[in-house]
Amino acid sequence: MRSGTGLKEIPTQIKNPELVKKRRRQIVDAAVQLFIEKGFHKTTTRQIAKTAGFSIGSLYEYVSCKEDVLYLVCEAIHAEVKRGVAEALGRTTKGREALAEVIREYFLVCHRMCDHILLIYQETQSLPPQWRKKVLENEVNITGIFVKVMVRLIDSGCFPHLDERSMELVAHNISVLGHMWTFRRWFLARHYSIEDYIELQTEFILGLTTGNNGQ
Repeated sequence: MRSGTGLKEIPTQIKNPELVKKRRRQIVDAAVQLFIEKGFHKTTTRQIAKTAGFSIGSLYEYVSCKEDVLYLVCEAIHAEVKRGVAEALGRTTKGREALAEVIREYFLVCHRMCDHILLIYQETQSLPPQWRKKVLENEVNITGIFVKVMVRLIDSGCFPHLDERSMELVAHNISVLGHMWTFRRWFLARHYSIEDYIELQTEFILGLTTGNNGQ
């Protein structure tokens, strides 16, 4: 059997999708700390199992190798972003306010998952080529979420019109500025709270969307 919800490539013997999701998240969170502390190559699956509170046999019911775990870290980040964006859009549909809420939720995900994001950037080269390709595709998919939000807001008539190239550039700015909090937190966190950072960067990003018919 293979799991659902975007994880079809990684086989599992467990038939309950919600249990698979829950247990894999436990494995991911335990592995991230070990990978950061010991390094990906020096961490063993037995150590991951112990930290996650699993037997080694139980661990292998959900993943088959360390590379699976690293890929699941990427999937966990993507799932959190999608959830946060959906919640943000559920709170408001008003033009720039909606995009500001989306940016806020995304930056908060980056804040909560700093270690996960940093790990992916550091260790993506450790993945087999097919997984590495999928990680990069996930990065593009996250950027695509922001493009879809802007298209939706433009179509509703409550957001300045942007051409496709401009929307893509704004979307990449959102993605990279969220990650910048992760990469530069050793400096930024000493000078800005996450709320300060969100406010200042949101002003910058919304400035990029100013159009002749803007609000």
